Amino acid sequence: MEHYKNKGLLIVGHGSTENPDSSKPYLDHAHYIKEQGIFKEVHCCFWKEEPSLREADYLFESDEIYVVPDFISEGYFTQEVIPRELELHNRTEERHGKTYHYCDPVGIHPSMTDRLLERADKDSKDEALENCTLIVVGHGTGLNKNSIKSIQDQVELIKKTGKFHTVLEAYMEQAPFIKDWSEMSPTQTVIVVPFFIADGLHSYQDIPVMLGMQKDEGLAASQKSVFRNNPYYLQSKTLYFCSSIGTDPQLGEVILEQVRHFDANYLNKSVSLALPV
Repeated sequence: MEHYKNKGLLIVGHGSTENPDSSKPYLDHAHYIKEQGIFKEVHCCFWKEEPSLREADYLFESDEIYVVPDFISEGYFTQEVIPRELELHNRTEERHGKTYHYCDPVGIHPSMTDRLLERADKDSKDEALENCTLIVVGHGTGLNKNSIKSIQDQVELIKKTGKFHTVLEAYMEQAPFIKDWSEMSPTQTVIVVPFFIADGLHSYQDIPVMLGMQKDEGLAASQKSVFRNNPYYLQSKTLYFCSSIGTDPQLGEVILEQVRHFDANYLNKSVSLALPV
């Protein structure tokens, strides 16, 4: 790994102006990588928090920086917002005296399937998974058609493992809606895994209300314990609600894999960042 000793790593997250806990997974991933001493510098920046994307130049002494979007999907933020804010038009871009290498987001890495399986197995305690419905839930959006592709891909991959009775996708803001989880699920036991990086407002407040676990948003996200109260008994079913997939600090390994993937597939090649149609 000597190749990276004089280079920087920028981890880009969404962040939140409403929930200070939203940035914790990104900082945990950065800490995990810093501990390994692979890069000269490791920093985070955010869309909705400080330091912002437009401050990236000022975070680094290094002249060469790998940028990894710590996002679940290859969609609106990774294909439009981040390139725009960082002024990137190509996979490798030289600007303001620095060279930036733009890597794929963590959520499309093949190892995410194992992460989802591990999270569902761990958080559902001793349930026999072959008798359960697994629902992978995402945000959903009309802003970019690729935003749900990573979830659809994971659902198909998990189906092939044969570990669950049924595997479904669901979303907060588009059909199939997570609020319909019970009627969607043919089994008595249902496991819901949020395919998000952070346990923010969606995992602590929005989705629990949609699932019927809570009647309203109530307490601030950081004061809740929705993941420690499993299982829930709702609508004549047993429901396990898992924490978001990105809360594992070792997701830092996936970030490193995306850096290696960049070197193997894009380094020293002229590859443009074409905006989606």
